[in-house]
Amino acid sequence: MHEFILNISNLFQSLGMQGLAINAGIESCLPGFPLPPDFLLIAMDLAKPEKALLYALICTIGSVSGGILGYFIGKYGGRPLFNYLFKKKADKLEAVEKLYEKYGSLAVFFSAFSPIPYNIFTIASGILKMNIFKFIGISCLGRGGRFFLVSTVLMIFGETIKQYLNYVIIAVTIVLIAFFGIIYKKRHSIIDSSDSNIPELDKSKTAEKENTEQTICQ
Repeated sequence: MHEFILNISNLFQSLGMQGLAINAGIESCLPGFPLPPDFLLIAMDLAKPEKALLYALICTIGSVSGGILGYFIGKYGGRPLFNYLFKKKADKLEAVEKLYEKYGSLAVFFSAFSPIPYNIFTIASGILKMNIFKFIGISCLGRGGRFFLVSTVLMIFGETIKQYLNYVIIAVTIVLIAFFGIIYKKRHSIIDSSDSNIPELDKSKTAEKENTEQTICQ
C-alpha cells in the first residue's frame, strides 16, 4: 500500500501543476483516496515559494471541480450509491444530515476547510439537494481558505513551519467555529425575541381595532 501511494504521489508530482489539480479533484469526489492534495501542495510550495499562491489557486480549482463531480454523483446516485461507496455505513449520511439541519451550508464550509473528509460532504450535498450555486460558493471559500492558508504560511515561514501546518489549520478552524457559533446564537436569539413580541403586537392591533369600532358606533 505504501509503495502504491508513493507511486501515485510521484506520478502527480511529475505532472507538475496538472498533477496537483488532478490530485485535488480526485480526492474531493473519491471516498478512501489515500493521497490528500496537501502533501503535493506543500512540496511544490517549498520548492518554488514564489509560485505558492498560484499553486493554491490551482489546487482550489481542482478540488472544487472534483467537489462538483461528487455533488452530481450524490444527486444521481442517491443513498444506495453513498452506502456502497462508504461501505454501507448509513450513519455517516445521517450524521451529515444532522449537521445540515443544525448549521446549513456552514457544515460544507467546515468540511472543506478542516481535516474533516470533504468528499463525504460533496456527495451528501447532492443527495440532500443543496443548491448547486451555494455549494460551489461555499466550497470555493472553504477549499480556497485552506489551500491559500497553507501556501501563505509556507511562503512566509518556509520549511520551519511544515510540521506544524496541521496544528495551524486546526487552530484556525476552532477560531472560525467559535466565531460562526457566536453569530449563529445571536441570530437565533434575535429571531426568538422578535417572535415573542409578535403576540404583543397582535394584542395592540386588536385593541386599536376595538377602540376604532367603539368610536364609530358612538
